[in-house]
Amino acid sequence: MLPLEGIKVVEIAQNLAGPYAGAILAALGADVVKVERPDGGDDARGWGPPFWRGTSPAFLTMNRDKRSITLDLKDPAEVAWLTTYLDDADVLVENLRPGVLEALGLGPDALLARHPRLVYCALSAFGRTGPLSLRPGYEPMVQAFAGLMTVNGDEGGPPTRIGTSILDYGTGMWAALGTLAALVRRQQTGRGGVVDASLFETALAWLTGHHASYRITGELPVPHRSGSRRLVVFQAFEAKDGPLIVAAANDRLFIKLARALGRPEWAEDPRFTTNAARVANRAALIPEIEAIMKTRTKAEWLERLEQAGVPCAPIQNLAEVLAEPQTAATGMLQAVPDLGLELLGLPLSFDGERPPIRRRAPHLGEHDGEIRGRLTPP
Repeated sequence: MLPLEGIKVVEIAQNLAGPYAGAILAALGADVVKVERPDGGDDARGWGPPFWRGTSPAFLTMNRDKRSITLDLKDPAEVAWLTTYLDDADVLVENLRPGVLEALGLGPDALLARHPRLVYCALSAFGRTGPLSLRPGYEPMVQAFAGLMTVNGDEGGPPTRIGTSILDYGTGMWAALGTLAALVRRQQTGRGGVVDASLFETALAWLTGHHASYRITGELPVPHRSGSRRLVVFQAFEAKDGPLIVAAANDRLFIKLARALGRPEWAEDPRFTTNAARVANRAALIPEIEAIMKTRTKAEWLERLEQAGVPCAPIQNLAEVLAEPQTAATGMLQAVPDLGLELLGLPLSFDGERPPIRRRAPHLGEHDGEIRGRLTPP
């Protein structure tokens, strides 16, 4: 039995962040009913090419295990029907432009007055308060605005977008986490409440280490291509045939690395005996390591470093990762029923069992008649 079986979720969300929150709840067993516009539905359906059977990869991954209904929220009768339909819902997930649902009488104050047990989960670009609270936003603009692009890429190079939608996915994850906490609180109090999450706040959370360093030193963080400015040795090095990551993240591991590199004397060199010393003397240490690493192939270094107990890894592309036995062993790769395609499932398990992908992403309004036929619209 999945932990959220019996929980009913209504999702009025599109693109990535809100649908990802709904996808997490669906994967945990909730019955998620996705409300879409009749004129094309979730914009993410058209985010391609590529397409699989007419649907974009983004929509397929964010909306599996859900059902779909279409509602015209410009029609007062449709809004009234939805208000009634929420009578027995446990959770509402929404990420429409701030103020849209409030104008329809579907904001948190109105709905919680009618449905006090409802958990109202709202996702936005900049949060519920502040001068930008009503401003819409997408991943790249919030990455830029929040400073994430300035800590990504090469030192001295241009600001660079992080190459996955880390704010959308992260905000969806925080929203799902908050929703689960609100459901636990409802068991204790009998009342629901409001959960808010935003891309901007998620970005600030991902910068928490940089923020603490900046407050202490007054120095702005700078990007580092593959590692950290605060840890040495902790980055990529070029072997004869390509790069690999070496992560000697403490003094004990550095001693092992020094021996594996054939330089055991470094363990007693006062320039390198502590991480703080190695950071201060990075310019002396790193070029020497770079020269040594170029003397062997990646495979030779991986074997040598692993035997020495030094954490290391090759830098791989997606095809190489998918071919890894470890990837198969996780069980995250799952064939989706009725889709003829394999997708990645939820990155956690319960009692050793990973929640299965139970159904493909729905066609637009696919379950409209099944669901709406149960109720007579007001």
